[in-house]
Amino acid sequence: MLTLPIKDFLRTARQEGLPIYDVRSPCEFENGHIPDAINLPLFTNAQRAEIGTLYKEEGRQEAILAGLDAVGPRLRTLAATVLEASPQKGPISIHCWRGGMRSQSVGWLLEQVGFEVTLLQGGYKAYRAQVHKIIGQDWPKLRVVGGLTGSGKTEILLGLRNLGEQVLDLEGLANHRGSAFGGIDRVSPSQESFENALDQEIDRLDPKRRVWIEDESRMIGRLALPEAMWRQKCGAPLAFIEVALERRVDRLVKEYGEHDPVDLVASFEAIRKRLGHERTDQALRAIDEGDLSTACQEALAYYDRCYQYGLERRNESTVSRFFWGDESPTRLATDLVEWAKKEEVTHEK
Repeated sequence: MLTLPIKDFLRTARQEGLPIYDVRSPCEFENGHIPDAINLPLFTNAQRAEIGTLYKEEGRQEAILAGLDAVGPRLRTLAATVLEASPQKGPISIHCWRGGMRSQSVGWLLEQVGFEVTLLQGGYKAYRAQVHKIIGQDWPKLRVVGGLTGSGKTEILLGLRNLGEQVLDLEGLANHRGSAFGGIDRVSPSQESFENALDQEIDRLDPKRRVWIEDESRMIGRLALPEAMWRQKCGAPLAFIEVALERRVDRLVKEYGEHDPVDLVASFEAIRKRLGHERTDQALRAIDEGDLSTACQEALAYYDRCYQYGLERRNESTVSRFFWGDESPTRLATDLVEWAKKEEVTHEK
């Protein structure tokens, strides 16, 4: 079996399109895994817990014997699963938590049935160490698109991407649109999975070129932006998009109007203390009457205040304002690219 360090392991697997089998238990896998990896658990959750306890209390030998008892009946199933997925017996990649006995045991088994196996040195633990390093790196050409809630920042980022600009879609990776309403009908990944997906996206970017992100708060739903990225975002040049209130309300009604009113009510209740009882009750009455425009305006009273507070804490010299009227997102994105180019020339001088 070939054993590779994390960078070579991922590069080989991704460039050659090799399947990556994660032989950790299902609960370990669900908490976080290498994007696109396939769970091929050697132990069930209960077996892993039992063997781990044996290792601590009675030593390595007893744990190994218990492991053999547990996996013996499963060996044929493990081999058959991989053979069914890869009948041509091409190269495959395998890892466990530390690159120890679990991956080595499954690797040995699959070699016996004809596979060419590559193991990950240091296992998933080594992968996570790389993730923390990558997502904490410096981004000298980071540019931020900001604006009050409902300003259409996601549309603008898409326009920038269509122009060939590098865009890091944080809300897309978090599967959350921000605010108490952003998680309606969506299930966010775990914090670990969010960071893993962020690492994969960053790996595709050229740090020497501009990278655009949205002006997110520290939290996107229940997920936290990496501390290093948060600090850099707060100091990076900000393109603040100004949009008329009526247009923002129309956009929010269109975005959330098809959702179940029960979900909207629950979201308002989640911010009742911050919004205030009077405004919350007014919003709930508006929802009951089918008047989503009024409900949106009540919510914006809170979110606009929060965003303005954050904006006031920024260095004003880093903020440039753009009014977005009737032009297309691509037209505005073009203006932002020209602004960024001029800003970079000025900075270099």
